[in-house]
Amino acid sequence: MNWVSNIVLVAKKQGVIRVCVDYCNINLACPKDNYPTPFNDQIIDECTGTKIFSLMDDFFGYNQTNILATDQHKISFIYPLGTFAYTNIPFGLKNVGATFQRAMSYAFHDIRHIVHPYLDNLLAHSATCHDQLDHLRAIFL
Repeated sequence: MNWVSNIVLVAKKQGVIRVCVDYCNINLACPKDNYPTPFNDQIIDECTGTKIFSLMDDFFGYNQTNILATDQHKISFIYPLGTFAYTNIPFGLKNVGATFQRAMSYAFHDIRHIVHPYLDNLLAHSATCHDQLDHLRAIFL
């Protein structure tokens, strides 16, 4: 089945008009992905006894997750200049959070004892400053 979503013009508080894609219909048709998002208190409990923390915000993380070429037609949208499709996950889709959490959990599963992904945030913790530098190197390599 082919999907084509409409664009919607939304007025922002600053008086700027923003172009958004209306994914309501495809979100209704998609089953919910129940991949669990960690609870904040569980992440904090796992960091108990450590001395130093680093919180990293992967602000544009969602937009860096590729969509298979075979699935891009499902999130196409119409614009006055033609029909277009995203190559990376856009905001507004139902399962973006669960998909990204699954990807982050998988990416850091082997160093789970030093870093905890929470959607687009990473919390790294260590007992000493020296260990923290080693842990950050492990995360960014």
